[in-house]
Amino acid sequence: MNVFNASTLDNSVAINTLKKDGYIVIENVLSKSTVTQIIDEINIIFENERSNPFNPQVQSPSKDDKHLREYIVKSYKVSDDESKRLMNRIQYTKSENLNTPWPLPPDKMNKSFLHVPTLFDYDKSQRIWNLPAKLKICAHLIENPILLRLVRSMLDEDCVLSDISATSIGPHSGGSGAWHIDSPLTQMPEPLPEIPLAVQNVWILDDFTSDNGATHVVPGSHLSLKKPPWGYQDIDNEVILSAPAGSLAIWTSHTWHKSGENITDNPRRAILSYYIRSWMKPWSDYTKVLSSEIAKSYSPTARYLLGYSANSPNRG
Repeated sequence: MNVFNASTLDNSVAINTLKKDGYIVIENVLSKSTVTQIIDEINIIFENERSNPFNPQVQSPSKDDKHLREYIVKSYKVSDDESKRLMNRIQYTKSENLNTPWPLPPDKMNKSFLHVPTLFDYDKSQRIWNLPAKLKICAHLIENPILLRLVRSMLDEDCVLSDISATSIGPHSGGSGAWHIDSPLTQMPEPLPEIPLAVQNVWILDDFTSDNGATHVVPGSHLSLKKPPWGYQDIDNEVILSAPAGSLAIWTSHTWHKSGENITDNPRRAILSYYIRSWMKPWSDYTKVLSSEIAKSYSPTARYLLGYSANSPNRG
């Protein structure tokens, strides 16, 4: 496994390894005290959002309801309650957009247009969206110099953040993620573009192990310019990204990867962020969800990454 240490990191070697194998892991990027602080803060958010989930009330049903419900049932392991909330969130967003119809069915649409579950694995696992509006330390993570140097080396200096979220994979859950590559490559024909379009990274908050479902990757798979075979099967030379809390795992959008199953009695928590080239559509529009007060507290670099000064202007 390609493992580096933050204190002795050679940037050129790390960049070359990322380009060659499609992934790297850097240990000791976050201190133990920082990891503890993040876990304490996100645990409060997890608890609050589980107790009071986002569930907007939709005034009238949509003609897309049948297709949406079929898509949700097919795509996600969610409870009936979360399925209903997910329908409400999607319909609420559509109503905010003047109920403009999609030109394609939900399973063909780019997921940037859709809500995805906050509770999944039948409510055993959870995700926090819009993290920059909820977690104070988030700004320091998205502009971390070690991470940003590597991301910009792959996507150029003007890249932006597509999304950042926190996940908690519950005990005895997970393992439902098949081999995949990241959006938007999933909707592109083969051969895939030779240049990387996105870089995914995981801030590891609990030790990642084979038992608690650490991410699997296939080194060099990004060079095939192909999509992985659908399924959960073992693949020759796949690597499990086992690493201690405080580590940073990075892989390119082309790299084949999947999550494992958590067979332990404890949750596996992490923060996931996703960077894209500046001309691509971000997953989240943070300029709409961040208050001006929170946005002003972020550095100019963080604000740019979140979409400020990166969106198209009003040309009058």
